[in-house]
Amino acid sequence: MNRTDRLYAIREELRRAGPRGRTAERLADGFEVSVRTIKRDIATLQAGGFPVWARPGPGGGYVVDAAATLPPVDLTPSEVSGLAVALANQAGQPFAAHARTAFAKILAVAVPADRERAERLAGRVWIDHPCQEPAIDPGVRGVVEEGLASRRVVALTYVDERQTETQRRVDPQMLAHGFGHWYLVAYCHRRQAIRWFRLDRIRSAHLTKQDSRDRPLADIGVPPSTAHPVILE
Repeated sequence: MNRTDRLYAIREELRRAGPRGRTAERLADGFEVSVRTIKRDIATLQAGGFPVWARPGPGGGYVVDAAATLPPVDLTPSEVSGLAVALANQAGQPFAAHARTAFAKILAVAVPADRERAERLAGRVWIDHPCQEPAIDPGVRGVVEEGLASRRVVALTYVDERQTETQRRVDPQMLAHGFGHWYLVAYCHRRQAIRWFRLDRIRSAHLTKQDSRDRPLADIGVPPSTAHPVILE
């Protein structure tokens, strides 16, 4: 299990544990890593805003704030179908794997009759993807997503349009789609400026332990009139 998957799994394990919590030793045994690694992972989750805290004393451990668990959400079959269609159209896009995991959780708790109706509706929507963009390494995509989400510096091996390979350390700022490609927009430590890196040209990427810094959006530039950020409403 890679670190990104383990962080997600630890978070879900703590959610399931509820007020009982989990000790570092139990988590370490369950994920077959050291207690020190678990403590580093918990610190990463805390830095990312996940409300987990350590409960001292006998029987103590890590506990998640009850407010971090969503109450039951009642979705109609049409709403579930809408999510399925959106996910199908998101194949290969940033955070697509996380979205599929979230959708699987929704299906797992759906009433069987509602799930059947949702599957029928979703099956009556066709989506054509005639233009295939260059393949992006899933490992690279995962590191870039994690770097953006956890505000960590990412080390890249990048090949430009002249096939020149360079090593870069960058502060991820945003993911942007345009001109038929996905880009990582990041502050490049080498150039000391904002640079756009095509995701399919990143040969390798790994997270560092260094915190990244968000730059003002004005430093990134003005988006095209047809572009807009993804906003949760």
